[in-house]
Amino acid sequence: MWPVNRKGKCTCTRWSRFVIVTEMRAIIITNPGGPEVLEQLDRPLPEPGLGQIRVRIRASALNRADILQRKGGYPPPAGAPSDIPGLEYVGEVDAVGDAASLWRVGARVMGLVGGGGHAEYVCVHEREAIDVPAGLSWEEAAAIPEAFLTAYDALFRQLDLRSGERLLIHAVGSGVGTAAVQLARAAGVTVLGTSRSASKLARAAELGLETGIDSSQDGWAERLQAVTAGKGVDAILDLLGGSYLPDSLRALAPRGRLILVGLTAGRRAELDLGTILNKRLCILGTVLRSRPLEEKISLAREFSERVLPMFESGRLRAVIDRVFSFSEVREAHRLMESNSNFGKIVLKWD
Repeated sequence: MWPVNRKGKCTCTRWSRFVIVTEMRAIIITNPGGPEVLEQLDRPLPEPGLGQIRVRIRASALNRADILQRKGGYPPPAGAPSDIPGLEYVGEVDAVGDAASLWRVGARVMGLVGGGGHAEYVCVHEREAIDVPAGLSWEEAAAIPEAFLTAYDALFRQLDLRSGERLLIHAVGSGVGTAAVQLARAAGVTVLGTSRSASKLARAAELGLETGIDSSQDGWAERLQAVTAGKGVDAILDLLGGSYLPDSLRALAPRGRLILVGLTAGRRAELDLGTILNKRLCILGTVLRSRPLEEKISLAREFSERVLPMFESGRLRAVIDRVFSFSEVREAHRLMESNSNFGKIVLKWD
């Protein structure tokens, strides 16, 4: 391949020497704080190691973890950069390391990382990378990895969700929420969801949400019992935690399961342990970011086999609220903190 500069343009002419790229643009957390601490700076270009590929990132997306990391409250796992946020990426394979043979240079790939996704390049293990479904734009693909991998893993690998069951999704208008609605409906599950926004509930209905519950008003759990004729739900995907958790346990049917994925409503809750015992409930917690490499590889391969074909057929679609340039990253953070977005906030390189 001809050497290229970081904007993808050829840097060599008939009379000039090759120019070797040694740096890349990246979004840097200069200090813990608000969006103003984010700056676009140059960092050394990473080199792929054994079994790794280097991906030239075209787009990524914003996640709550990026907000928390920016504020200094969510350090990245070992091996991930501490000052470059970003948990997902989509782009082209730019280089391959020793013993890496699964991808050719130029292949379109996407996936998850422990950090560093908000840069121009990232190195990942070749078996973690996922093929980009045919026909999807960079922006559409960028909205898939974190939301759909998280939802798929939580619903089917951990909750063992099955056709005919009832599922409640808290924060159904979030990125993971919109992914979970589609995945559950594709599996024949009846989906209920909560949101503090009536407009988000209406938009989620277009994705397959059967019953929307406005949680901005008190008594959401009682309204859920009413719509289920007192039977409750078999499973709950909880992206909120905090004060929602006690009512969530009451909303579960006997032998129901709840998986806690997010804590946007708080880290603490007071529970009636008798409810858990009497109903024989199962409560799980999950996080993808810090899992061992082999677990991430296993999820990526299963997701590629079982879920990717549904994007190509149109049964699943990426839900994007807005696309920003990386030069507008501060504005993107402010939008996420306003809680007004429906679906994913995508960032792309110019």
